[in-house]
Amino acid sequence: MKIKVGLFGAGDIADLHASGIKNCSSAELVGLFDIDNQKAQQKSDNYNCLSYDSAESMLKDPLIDAIFVLTPLEEHFNCAINALNSGKHVLVEKPVSSSVDEIQQIREAADKAGKLCVPVHNYLYEDSILRTKELIDSGKLGDVVTIYILYNIHHPETVAQRYPGVIRQILTHHSYITCFLGGAPKSAMAMSSTINDGSVEKENLAMSILELENGGLAHFQASFAADDHASDNWTFAIKVIGTKGSTRFSHADWVQNQKAVVHSHTYSAYHYSIQNTVRYFIEDCLVNGKAPLSNLTDAVISLRTIEAIEESIKTGSLQKISI
Repeated sequence: MKIKVGLFGAGDIADLHASGIKNCSSAELVGLFDIDNQKAQQKSDNYNCLSYDSAESMLKDPLIDAIFVLTPLEEHFNCAINALNSGKHVLVEKPVSSSVDEIQQIREAADKAGKLCVPVHNYLYEDSILRTKELIDSGKLGDVVTIYILYNIHHPETVAQRYPGVIRQILTHHSYITCFLGGAPKSAMAMSSTINDGSVEKENLAMSILELENGGLAHFQASFAADDHASDNWTFAIKVIGTKGSTRFSHADWVQNQKAVVHSHTYSAYHYSIQNTVRYFIEDCLVNGKAPLSNLTDAVISLRTIEAIEESIKTGSLQKISI
């Protein structure tokens, strides 16, 4: 049984999802749609798939079982809703949407359609993160004391302007990872800044301290302002410290010395995390009926955490996180 897939959006991230589909024996990429016709044609040639002339024609195609929503954030809601209303399963890139109300509407649409809608919380499908979760749940790490999640990858202003800022673009990863490993956080205190050439006003540097449900603390940091190429760097790193042990995950452990689309190097772990997410969604969820590792309820918790961080920055005060 092969699950037939259509892509909503043909930007940079589509390359990784197309590769994930290609490497999944239970999936087949049928086609894609992007509002940029030239880009759509180029990517469809690269992927050897159809380029639909409209979103409607892709959604009406009876061959397609699932839609991957890979568009800019502001288009996620409409794309996901339309795909679900067309009877398709949905895998939607993070952040799922820009408001809690929209995520809840997507969840209601999925329930009504009887279809799955799963967020691309890709780091949860990394072997080392799954192993950390197992060690925590088994009690082998003891009580979680601290979770550190750090990100330092320079994004030129021409790239950074396409994103909503590091809080929504990057700390969303930190938020769902922390929820998965340490439970929903209770409160947050945060600061942000912008260090660039002055052409982009969005924040490109942010830090936050969060209180976990067990009383432990989490530290979030994200920067588009600079790379970290020092020894044992913090390009992207996750460290969990418990009373009986600790674990780590780092992009620095899988580096190819070739420039990626945006990054100065190719950090292979990210590519594999997308591949693992695609495979789990297709084979485990759609073919074998297993539950995803993260769902739209987790996306709501993640966004409420992000909103608390933003409110803390705005007010300069500690914010309780309403779950």
